[in-house]
Amino acid sequence: MEIKLVHALVRIMKRAELTELEIDDANAGLRVHLKRGGSGDSGSPLVNVLQGGGMGGPMMGGPSMGGHGMGGHGQGQGDAGTGAAAGSAGPAPLPPGTFHFTSPMVGTFYRSSSPDSAPFVDVGTVIDEDSTLCIVEAMKVMNEIKAEVNGKIVEVLVENAEPVEFGQPLFLVAKN
Repeated sequence: MEIKLVHALVRIMKRAELTELEIDDANAGLRVHLKRGGSGDSGSPLVNVLQGGGMGGPMMGGPSMGGHGMGGHGQGQGDAGTGAAAGSAGPAPLPPGTFHFTSPMVGTFYRSSSPDSAPFVDVGTVIDEDSTLCIVEAMKVMNEIKAEVNGKIVEVLVENAEPVEFGQPLFLVAKN
């Protein structure tokens, strides 16, 4: 199943304010179950894809999207981030009016389209819904990551060519 299809399904869930979506296509041998919200969950989608006779399991999911569906961005203040040790106080709260834009997939983060090109965005760049923020390479496919929100880049949180995890904060963005 293409990751873009999963992203589209999660966007639909968000727009329709659904907490659960299940698709079962016996002809294709595919079952997709998306769920967000509920007890103990921050609201981020948990996606299970079962394909080809039950092989599969959790493909993507996690607490770092701040209670919002897709696009790889958590828009809530105080976004949980990733890697907080159990028993620690957790990450510092975000400045008012800001949120972490998080990675929609596991891969390698690139700030520009080629090593000798200027970065797509830098600190202070004003972004709109169609702005390309970065590229995340996953399984030899270069995925342009769009902002899907209006705002301004406050901080770039990842170095170029660094591996990133699903839900890992990439940018700190001030909302418009």
